[in-house]
Amino acid sequence: MLKQKLEGYQFMVVSNREPYSHEYEGRKIKCFKAIGGLVTALDSVLQSTGGTWIAYGSGDADKDVVDKNDIVRMPVNNPRYNLKRIWLTKEEENDFYYGYSNQALWPLCHIVYRQPLFNVSHYNTYLNVNKKFAAAVLDIAGKEKSFVWTQDYQMCLVAKFIKEANPGIITALFWHIPWPNPEVFRICPQKIEIMEGLLSNDLLGFHIHYHCHRFLEACEQEIEAKVQWEEMSVTYKGHTTLVRPFPISIDTQNVASQANLHFVKNEIDNLPDEIDPPYEILAVGVDRIDYTKGIVEKLYAIDRFLEKYPQYQGRFVFFQQGALSRLHIKYYKEYIDRIQALTEEINWKYRCGKWYPIVLNNRRTEYYRQLALYRAADICIVSSLHDGMNLVSKEFVASNTDFKGMLILSKFTGASRELKEAILINPYDIENFADSIKEAIELSQDEKTSRVKKMQETIEENNVYKWAGKFIENLAKL
Repeated sequence: MLKQKLEGYQFMVVSNREPYSHEYEGRKIKCFKAIGGLVTALDSVLQSTGGTWIAYGSGDADKDVVDKNDIVRMPVNNPRYNLKRIWLTKEEENDFYYGYSNQALWPLCHIVYRQPLFNVSHYNTYLNVNKKFAAAVLDIAGKEKSFVWTQDYQMCLVAKFIKEANPGIITALFWHIPWPNPEVFRICPQKIEIMEGLLSNDLLGFHIHYHCHRFLEACEQEIEAKVQWEEMSVTYKGHTTLVRPFPISIDTQNVASQANLHFVKNEIDNLPDEIDPPYEILAVGVDRIDYTKGIVEKLYAIDRFLEKYPQYQGRFVFFQQGALSRLHIKYYKEYIDRIQALTEEINWKYRCGKWYPIVLNNRRTEYYRQLALYRAADICIVSSLHDGMNLVSKEFVASNTDFKGMLILSKFTGASRELKEAILINPYDIENFADSIKEAIELSQDEKTSRVKKMQETIEENNVYKWAGKFIENLAKL
């Protein structure tokens, strides 16, 4: 269906993060799938449609597997699309990614009380790296009709440079994180440049209506643009951009089928040996280690839960799977140190014999092991302080084919607007959070089955292919 909608067009996805990286383990090269909502969603789409994914090659073996055009076919076991890798210098990576993208734009867009750092040198590198990605698009596009789907806050300016060189290329951008309210966005020194870049797209997508409205408000207040609220469009310098909500999702059937593969079941059987403390009740968290994910709040809630309900001491274990990220940024390193120190403090407080309540695993893990964690868990805890969507919650629901586990989900995620049968929490309210853990444990099996089935129906109705299809349909109407 998606392939038919794209007939006659070259299809390109542009993002900073690559879907797969190649890494050396000893002398062998291993391929790893990236963790995160963007990759989860778009890898499924490109496997369905074919095309080219343009991304930064970050793996230490990435250069050793590409052809002369810096392209490798992916996925490894069933190649369906081209992965075109862009190479960045250390200075470019530092200023573009660790600098402007994640010390300026990321905190600007998340309400977590972290002051953004705006550095003009970082911004200039950000601009030049966006030009580099645009040049790769233009090189592949040539004179053919092309549809370029750019992803997220690292790529704000790509469409501007594409349109300047080839106005006939159809460009769209999906913004995966929240959009700040206009009063917050106003502090960005490069706000005009950011908005001009975004409004170079023919279509601009956000997860939910709320973020669309915030963006339209910013357009009204910050630039001389004509905002059509009923049409949800912005006309700026003669070019019209449609602004639409598209709640991102997953390939639900694929997740469910993979979760039932024999080697996932084998991994489930091995988990009690791998998770050192003995347990009767297993709660899991699967997050990139980031201050927006509410991991510290999660630990505080577990501490309070065990203190308030001592009958679960010796029985309950929380396993936090967390991919380390952005360690070059000082406050990320400080956040990781804080998580480790708090974990040690809580484990010391409650340790009894071989049992302790919290296990941290920061090692990179393969996807089938992540599915095994979902399947084995009695509870999955998603406690984001501010999150555009959060696909871990949807993956957990889809993989929960025996209806064993219950989802605890932050109200401050886009997913909470769809997964209303989850136990919804305010992660800042530690007392209620602790009570919610007890509630999840004590739900009857009939109640869990009923809730999980309803959530599965919701995510199946709005799967990743329908998400992409709606996006492409809106472009086709232009």
